[in-house]
Amino acid sequence: MSQPKISIILPVYNTEQFLDTCLTSILNQTFKEIEVICVDDGSPDNSLRFLKKMAKKDERIKVISQQNQGVSEARNHALQYVNGEFLMYIDSDDWIELDTCEIAYRAALEEKADVVLWSYIREYANNPKPKEIFKQEKIVFEQSEVASKLHRRMVGLVGKELEKPENADAIVTSWGKLYRTALIKENQIKFINTKIIGTEDALFNIYVFGYVTKAVYLNRHLYHYRKDNEISLTSLYKERLFTQTQMKFDLIEKYLSEFNLNEDYVTALNNRIALSLVELGLNVLMSERKMIEKIRELKKILSTERYKTAYQHLDNRYFPIHWKVFYRCAESNFATGVYGLIWLISKLRNGNRPAKNTDSTHTPLQTEMR
Repeated sequence: MSQPKISIILPVYNTEQFLDTCLTSILNQTFKEIEVICVDDGSPDNSLRFLKKMAKKDERIKVISQQNQGVSEARNHALQYVNGEFLMYIDSDDWIELDTCEIAYRAALEEKADVVLWSYIREYANNPKPKEIFKQEKIVFEQSEVASKLHRRMVGLVGKELEKPENADAIVTSWGKLYRTALIKENQIKFINTKIIGTEDALFNIYVFGYVTKAVYLNRHLYHYRKDNEISLTSLYKERLFTQTQMKFDLIEKYLSEFNLNEDYVTALNNRIALSLVELGLNVLMSERKMIEKIRELKKILSTERYKTAYQHLDNRYFPIHWKVFYRCAESNFATGVYGLIWLISKLRNGNRPAKNTDSTHTPLQTEMR
């Protein structure tokens, strides 16, 4: 096999039924100079067997097996096997367009970019929904623009960006991007273990984009993010989510302080903390506790100093009316009102399907807030 130009890192956990679609989309790329590093994270199903079978058919596939440690450690483990000038992360229940690698690689070379990022499609059952990060067809970010329009946004939304708070994490995913390998290896950037901070992509990209000098955005829907996977992040109750979320915010605060980043970053983090109340509330809703106990748990979150500070300083003038009502309830410590609105969000998000109450020792692969 010739030296690959792009290394694709594929963490795999219990996704046997999706692997054929995922790997077919990778192996049939119009750009052939790739390697696929598959890390099976202790899957209890037949994922590893399928990977080994595929590796016999295509020498570009490397299969690594590890005991279950979570997606972060799977991605970190794979990095030592990367040979490509660029690398890409894909989740094993998703898939990509057949010209993704060709389009991204060409853009990286033409613009001499450290990172190329693109739009994607959220794949609900029989109802795909395209997601755009920016409206322009192509944007080249250089130097200060990388900091103000990408890096700071990895931390959180500010100003008019809050008109669509549901877009808070649309840009932070590790998938949907092509990274220059040297940028990550030379700066020794790793994913923080998901068992410590819950979801890992935002923090990883905050670290990465602190070193990016040039990035390219393409308004092409090249990635398909599966939303009908019942073991996905939004389907699981996570007992330690509040603690993990606070650890993530501690690490972001430490990063902002160490690099002496400006007030916009501080405001962005404050807004991220406030918006995380929705995710925490949805998680409380998915527990098996009685409603009154869930409301008490929400009240406890609302009363913590970090959240009181966050929603008291949240600039909600750009919010749609329902978000204004939600944060007025939060600021007033009206937990019953917050619970009712969270319940409504859950119904809208799940299409009136009951939220699953499942737990897992494995941290799932998706991160984006919807």
